[in-house]
Amino acid sequence: MSSKINQNGRPSSLSDDILLVFLPTKAETEWVERITNLYPGFNVRWVNTVNEDRTLVKPEDVSDQVWDGVTMLATYMPPPAHLVPKVRFVQLTSAGADRWPNHPKYQDENVIFCTANGVHPPQIAEWVIGTWLSHQHNFMRHAADMKTGHWSSPFVSHVQDSAGLRMGILGYGAIGRQCARIANAMGMEVYAYTRSERLTPESRKDDSYCVPGTGDPDGLMPAKWFHGASKEDVNKFLGENLDLLVISLPITSETRHILSHEQFEILGKKKTFVSNIARGGHINQEALIKALETGQIRGAALDVTDPEPLPSDHPLWKAPNLLITPHVSWKTDFYWTRLLNVLEINLEKLATDKPLINLVNRKLHY
Repeated sequence: MSSKINQNGRPSSLSDDILLVFLPTKAETEWVERITNLYPGFNVRWVNTVNEDRTLVKPEDVSDQVWDGVTMLATYMPPPAHLVPKVRFVQLTSAGADRWPNHPKYQDENVIFCTANGVHPPQIAEWVIGTWLSHQHNFMRHAADMKTGHWSSPFVSHVQDSAGLRMGILGYGAIGRQCARIANAMGMEVYAYTRSERLTPESRKDDSYCVPGTGDPDGLMPAKWFHGASKEDVNKFLGENLDLLVISLPITSETRHILSHEQFEILGKKKTFVSNIARGGHINQEALIKALETGQIRGAALDVTDPEPLPSDHPLWKAPNLLITPHVSWKTDFYWTRLLNVLEINLEKLATDKPLINLVNRKLHY
């Protein structure tokens, strides 16, 4: 490999690399210029994957010339393996790698995969808290009253503020930690659930990318910690008198339908409000509909469903006390800037042979 000199007078180990940024946003020319100046010889290609009609460009739709020689890739969608025979590093735009386990490059341990963990928490936590407050303060009913010009009596509504209530976070990663931060500011008690045990202060820290001023990087917010991978462990956590349950887990064979009929029976004791911003497959939809229709839980907010898109005739649309949004909680004007920050940090670490951030665990896929 040739060794060109960067602006700091050090050899650039990226000098023979080609990065393809395959994202649904226009090219950030200033970022590209800065990166290529930092690493002489480093080549950056950019494909905006949104067509004029707002549909997505598929990897196969892009000319072979664009893929030729690519060694690094920033993407959400896995391209066919034959398009990226030389790839050695993949920066995902998602917090998990659930689309990749069967991909030949993912199965090649010599190819490095990193997630976008830490890019999502500010906007998704606002979605969680916003939908919770909307339910607790009857915002949707008041919005409906506006359409008919109806001024209802204040004594019609039942309202609970959040102070003194308990939030349970099933999956205390970067998103869960920002939910905890906001909940804590509202006076809520936070219970955290993780797959592995976190006994020591050091084990409770989070070393993933974190937007400054957000999250719980030192793991100080939860009043209690729970852990485990069994149904019994999860059920014990769900039985902790939770007012609000936030599902922020990656989807795996262990976590699929982690909430079903049995779990809603447990949540029914406190009529827990359920918020799912992870994957639709975490919840048995039939069990959720039953829990809502029978009043077993007070309500739910879903940004994800199973399947997606949700068919127009699906019974979930008509379930009471439910808000559904079309997988948009991740959206923010600042998303791609944060993602490029993560990518830039990892490029610097690759160039200097340092440990990368947000490295994927190939067994857990996050």
